[in-house]
Order: sequence, then C-alpha cells, then structure tokens
Amino acid sequence: MQNRKRTKIWKKALWTLLALFVLLNFITYLHAYRFTHFSDPSEPRTSEHISTLEKIKTLFTGIKNPRPENKFTPTRPYQTIKIQSNKLLDCWLINADNARGTVLLFHGYGGEKSSMLDKAEEFLTMNYNVLLVDFMGSGASEGAQTTIGFKEAEEVKDCFTYIQQQGEKNIHLFGTSMGAVAIMKAINDYKILPKSIMIECPFGSMYKTVCARFKLVNVPTFPMAGMLMFWGGVQNGFWAFSHNPVDYAKSISCPTLLLFGEKDNRVSREETDSIFSNLKGPKKLVTYPLAGHENYLNKYKEQWVGDIKSFLSIN
Repeated sequence: MQNRKRTKIWKKALWTLLALFVLLNFITYLHAYRFTHFSDPSEPRTSEHISTLEKIKTLFTGIKNPRPENKFTPTRPYQTIKIQSNKLLDCWLINADNARGTVLLFHGYGGEKSSMLDKAEEFLTMNYNVLLVDFMGSGASEGAQTTIGFKEAEEVKDCFTYIQQQGEKNIHLFGTSMGAVAIMKAINDYKILPKSIMIECPFGSMYKTVCARFKLVNVPTFPMAGMLMFWGGVQNGFWAFSHNPVDYAKSISCPTLLLFGEKDNRVSREETDSIFSNLKGPKKLVTYPLAGHENYLNKYKEQWVGDIKSFLSIN
C-alpha cells in the first residue's frame, strides 16, 4: 500500500516537472521570437524600468519590440540606394566635398540609419562620403527580423562590395553595438578588407549579452538565457552559442579603433579587453569614463571627434 502511494507521488512529481519544463520552453520560445522579430511600430517599447507586476506579465507575454523607423532624413543632399543582400536594404549615400574615402555606418539593435546621422555629419566634416545602412527589419529595409549581428554580417559584406564596385578603394567601416558585431563577423566570415574599422561597444559573446539583458530587469539568467538562445537560434536558422565576437576578433588584421563606455551595463570591460587582446592588427582602445551603452556624442562629443579624427589621420 505504501509502495503504491510512493509511486503515485513520484508520478505526480514527474508530471509536474514535465509540465513546468514545457511551460518554460513555451515562455522562452515566445521571448526568443519577440527578441528577434519586431512588432508593429505603433506599439510602445517595453521599458527596463517596470513594476514587479509588469515584470510578471512580461515574463508570460514577452517584451514589446516595435520595428525601428527612421525619425529624420539628412539635411544635406543625399541619394537613396537599394542594395540587395539577404534582404533588400535601404541606404542613404551622402557625398562630401573633396572626399578622402567612404565610411559605411551600421546601427545597433533596435536602431535605424537616422540614429547615425549625427555621427555621419562628423565624418562628412572630415571630408568622407558616408553610406548609412538600415539593417534588415529596420527603417526602410525589408523584413521584421533581426539576428543580433549574425545574418547582418552578410549585409555588411554586400554594402562593402557595393561601394567597392563604385570604384572606391578607401573604405572604412563604423558600427555601434550590433553594428560593430556585424562588421567583425563580416571580416571573419567573408574576408572583406576595409581600410580600417571603428567599433563601439561590441559584446563578447551572444550568451553574455543575453544574460546582461536578463540582469537589467532583475530576472535570473539560468536557465532562461541559455534556453532563449537555443530557441532563438532554431527560429532564425543558426547556432547562437557560436556567435562570439571575441573569436571573430582573431581574424581582424586591419587597423581597429575600439570604443567603450565604462558605465556600460550591457557590455563588460572584461569582454572589451578580451576582444581588444584578440585583434591581430594595429589597434587602439579608447574608453569614456561616464558613458554607458549609448551614443558617445551625448557626453563626449569633442573627445569622440578627436579620437576618430586622430585614428583616420593615420589609416
């Protein structure tokens, strides 16, 4: 009789664990989809600073992740360029007087090309043409998907090739966050050879950046972060655990300027130092003491412009 009772208890416990396992997978599958697929632009983005009740609700519904839309257009004369990659990309080409070369600008996660216009203006002032790119799922480019730099690497390669085919030989790449990661992966995977790259706050590994986002809303990283990566990879057709810019850095031999905000709560100094250590070519690391994971022009415009100008003057 007692053995039967124990068996029933074990069966009930196993069914409970199975139900929890299925529920947890359902939740992480939903979160992975929301994280890598943008929703209607009219939806408000889920804030990092939400109440406990809203956090519980978000745990079951996933974050609201509206599709990024361009908020401004250039004040200078510009051309709209369409570049065919894995998706049809929408780009703005702005020419400088007596151009010394062309800088391609790539935005971060949840961004779009209009968010790079202030930096583009600085490059134009330095007499560089600029090509501002909407990654897939952003701005006026096709799709509603993002892969946090994985498939975007192909888009970097195709934009580089387009400018190269126009006869430009002096091509520099600039990217922030996800854009920086996409640049690094493009060099690693497609062996493109830019004159130099300027990369702001790239994460060291996909796993670490997912964990950082969980920590921002005070949600335990284990086991949700790993499960989210697994399902995100399944949904988007790649193995997310191999998406590690710290490894891509080992393939980069062109001159590199690595920029980092010391108050960054999404990318650690350890990740930044590891990337810098693995870079093979001429390199420089610049940090901004009071900057977070943000546009460095907000707090360090004069220093940022000086750092960029100094780097480009020797490359």
